[in-house]
Amino acid sequence: MPPSLKEKAVRGMFWSSVERFSVQGIQFVVLVVMARLLTPADYGLVGMLAIFLAVSQSLVDSGFSQALIRKQDRTETDNSTVFYFNIAVGLVLYGLLFLAAPLVSAFYRTPELEPVMRVLCLGVVFNSLAVVQRALLTVRIDFKTQAKASLAGAVLSGVTGIWMASSGWGVWSIVAQQLLNLGVNTLLLWAFSGWRPRRTYSWASFRELFSFGSKMLASGLLDVTYRNIYLIVIGRLFTATNLGYYTRAHQFAEFPSSNLTGILQRVTYPVLCEIQDDDARLASAYRRFLRVSAFVIFPLMAGLAAVADPLVLLLLKEQWLFAATLLQILCLSMMWYPVHAINLNLLQVKGRSDLFLRLEVIKKALGVGVLCVTIPLGLVPMCVGQIVTSFLSLAINTYYTGRLIRVGFLRQMGDLLPTLLLSLGMGVAVYAAIRGFSSPGVQLCAGIPLGILLYIVAARLLRFPELGEVLALLKRR
Repeated sequence: MPPSLKEKAVRGMFWSSVERFSVQGIQFVVLVVMARLLTPADYGLVGMLAIFLAVSQSLVDSGFSQALIRKQDRTETDNSTVFYFNIAVGLVLYGLLFLAAPLVSAFYRTPELEPVMRVLCLGVVFNSLAVVQRALLTVRIDFKTQAKASLAGAVLSGVTGIWMASSGWGVWSIVAQQLLNLGVNTLLLWAFSGWRPRRTYSWASFRELFSFGSKMLASGLLDVTYRNIYLIVIGRLFTATNLGYYTRAHQFAEFPSSNLTGILQRVTYPVLCEIQDDDARLASAYRRFLRVSAFVIFPLMAGLAAVADPLVLLLLKEQWLFAATLLQILCLSMMWYPVHAINLNLLQVKGRSDLFLRLEVIKKALGVGVLCVTIPLGLVPMCVGQIVTSFLSLAINTYYTGRLIRVGFLRQMGDLLPTLLLSLGMGVAVYAAIRGFSSPGVQLCAGIPLGILLYIVAARLLRFPELGEVLALLKRR
């Protein structure tokens, strides 16, 4: 990787990290405060609508943002075409969701869901207005500007949500917090990006971008539908309270894994696109990204599983304790998320959205099969099934990576196995050590520093090269 490309990656990684962790950190604090003021059932109501919002966002984007980022000779006509198409899709989708609200409410047997859905789904329109601005900033690896917009939205919406929750607004405080966050973020992206749509639309440009984006759209729809199918099943077959437990556990598990993976995806995709035709350099950079991401995320997830009980007790109180059990299981599934994501990133870099779609169909079919087997067994076995699905998906994801750049399953596992064993060993040691304390606060204060110390010392003694790479990245910034 030439110095200029390396510097782009480092700079992009830094500002993407700032955006993710400052914004998500604020949102995490807001979530904790609001969860103490609200009930699991309040969050369960919003969880029932998650799949509609996620599917709508995929349809609004239509894979065009990835297509714009990948296209090296994009024009203003391309940008404007995508912009107008996204707005049209967003408005049509909101109209359909507005009309479907009574049916969704009847499906879940929850009458109060109808007005909540009609208001919350306005976020689909807000999102449609900023797809192009966000894509163009990503092309420039300008995550500093995105960080400013996201941070402002998180702060303003968080303060509003907490005030409404403390004033007795219930589920409407969650709705207001989410909508205000999207609205402020969209408004500031328009103000900061400097890009404005032109009065032009090209069907030729649409067809060119859609040839790649359509397969990404289909893959995205499969992914978000599958990731939210658990919310549908739990909301329909169990109770809103159980769904509230699951959504909070999943959100806690997602916080380190999904956010760090999101940083890596946003930075690695445009960087790897610049060397997409040089397989040797691509394979080298790809393996490096994979090892460093696992070195950071694996121990975070193992450590989170180890301290799940005291963490939930301290932050959310005893009414949420069952979420800790689900969190421990989900951590073991979510720790593989970056490996999946970076493998799929490579297919996009190589322009093989057809293979991307094929893999998604196969994996989701297997995942639904595992879900069907575990549903009669209860909520905990359903979460265990996600670990099984994660390993099956890993074997499938690495197949085409091996064919395209000769970095398949065995080579990736060889790269990642030392980090995996070290992380699991650290997690078991922390879990055993904190059993000797009764206070959740003491358990956390003892367990977290112990885990960090054990992991860093062991990595240094065993001469893990990834430790040096992570420290070097931190020193550069």
